[in-house]
Amino acid sequence: MSLMSLTAVELGKKIKAKEVTVEAAVREALDAVRAKEEQVHSFVTVDEEGALARAKEVQAQIDAGELTGPLAGVPVAIKDNMCTEGLLTTCSSKILYNFIPTYTAEAVKKLEEAGAVIIGKTNMDEFAMGGSNETSFYGPAVNPWSKDKKLVAGGSSGGSAAAVAANICAAATGTDTGGSIRQPSAFCGVTGIKPTYGRCSRYGIIAFASSLDQAGPIAKDVRDCAVMLKNMAGHDVRDSTSAKAEVPDFEKFIGMDVRGMKIGIPAEYRPDGLNAEIAAVWDRGIEMLKARGADIVDISLPHTKYALATYYIIAPAEASSNLARYDGLRYGLRVPGEHLDNMYINSRTESFGKEVKRRIMIGTYVLSAGYYDAYYLKAQKVRRLIRDDFVKAFEKCDVILTPTAPTPAFPIGDKSMLENPINMYLNDVFTVSVSLAGLPAMSLPAGLSAEGLPLGLQVIGKAFDEGSVFKTASALEEDIKFERK
Repeated sequence: MSLMSLTAVELGKKIKAKEVTVEAAVREALDAVRAKEEQVHSFVTVDEEGALARAKEVQAQIDAGELTGPLAGVPVAIKDNMCTEGLLTTCSSKILYNFIPTYTAEAVKKLEEAGAVIIGKTNMDEFAMGGSNETSFYGPAVNPWSKDKKLVAGGSSGGSAAAVAANICAAATGTDTGGSIRQPSAFCGVTGIKPTYGRCSRYGIIAFASSLDQAGPIAKDVRDCAVMLKNMAGHDVRDSTSAKAEVPDFEKFIGMDVRGMKIGIPAEYRPDGLNAEIAAVWDRGIEMLKARGADIVDISLPHTKYALATYYIIAPAEASSNLARYDGLRYGLRVPGEHLDNMYINSRTESFGKEVKRRIMIGTYVLSAGYYDAYYLKAQKVRRLIRDDFVKAFEKCDVILTPTAPTPAFPIGDKSMLENPINMYLNDVFTVSVSLAGLPAMSLPAGLSAEGLPLGLQVIGKAFDEGSVFKTASALEEDIKFERK
C-alpha cells in the first residue's frame, strides 16, 4: 500500500511512530505527481525543492518534540487562489501568470504551523468561477474515476479533489463560494467541508465574492476533514469577517451517537425529474440515520427556488468589484497599448477567460445605475429570506440531509454544459443556498452510479455547529463503507 493511499491521520501516526520519515512521505507524494500528473492534471505548480527542504525542518521539529500534532509531516496541496509566500499563485488565470506573493494566507500558515508540508498548488477554475475546472487557463483537472471518457473533476476546487482522490497527496485545501469544495468532492469520491462563513480567515485568499468565499479542507474521510479544519480555523484580526468564535476539537465528534438527533429533509430538494440514482442514495442515507435512532423530520425551504438566480446576481456583482484591481499595471500580465486606457483594455481582454469576462459583465450590469435596485438590492433581500428559511427549519431539526450535486461527474467538453452556461450553473442547485446563508456543509461519498461514478450526500448544519455535521457525517460514513479510489 502506498503512503498516499493512507488518510492524513493514518500517515501522521506512522510518522510520529517513526515507521516512516517525513522526507520519505514527501518524496512519495512528489513521485505520485510525476507518475500521475499527465493523466490527472491536478497541479499548476509543484514545489519539489521547497517541499524537501521543509520536510527536513519538520522532521527535526518532530524529533525534538516540538511538533506532536496529527498533521506533522503530512504532505498537503494548496488551492491556487491561496497565497503562499515565495511560491507562484495564479488563480489558474493568465493575468497572474507570474504572481509570487510576499505573504502566506492565514489558513495555509496555520497548516504549516501544524507541521503540514506543502508540495504544490492545485488546478482550479479561473478565479474560482466555474463548476467543472474547465475554465482554468492551464486546462482542466481530470477526474481519477474516469474510464472510457475523461470526466470533469468538478469546480472550482477540482485540482484539490482530484489530487486527493488520485492518492497524490494526503489532503488539500479548497475554497467554497457556491459549492466549490462540496461539488468536486462529490464528483471525485472524497470528503470536503465548507465551514461556517467566518470560521476560517480569508486573509491571503484571492477574492471572488467576499461575502461568500470560505476556505475549507478536502480529504479522504470525515476524520481528516475534522483535523484539517481544526488546524485551519480561528479568528484573524486582519480579516474583518473572521468570527471571534472558539474553535472546537472537531475530531471529538467523530463516532458520537446520533440517536435522538433530528434530521431535516427539505421537500424542495426533491424536484420532479431528480436523477433516480441520486434519489436512491439520498433515501439510503435517510434510512441509515433512521436505523441509528435519528428522527427524520420533513422541512420546507420555500425560497430555495430563487437561490440560483440570487447567487448569480450577488456573486458576479462582488466579482466585478474584486477583479477591477487586475489592470495590468501593478502586477500580472501587461499588454501594451497606445495610451493608458488601451493598456487596461488590452491587458484585461487578453488575460481573462470567457467565463470570468461573462461574470464581470453580469456583475457590472446589476450594479449599474438604474439596475441596482431592480437586481442587486432585490437579490440581497431574497438572500435574507433564504437565510430565514434555514433559521426556521433549524427550529425543527439539528442538521439537514440533501444530495450534494444533481448528477455524477460529466465528460470534459460536454457541449450541453459549455454552450449553455445555465446548464453548468444548475450543478450548484443543492449547494448555493447554503453559501448564501453562510452555513457549514459537508459532502461525503455515498455510493456509485450504474456507471461506477461517485455520488455525494450533503450534511448541512447550523451556523458554527460544524460538530453536528461531523457527528452525522461520520455515522453515515461508517454505514456506507465507501471504497476509495
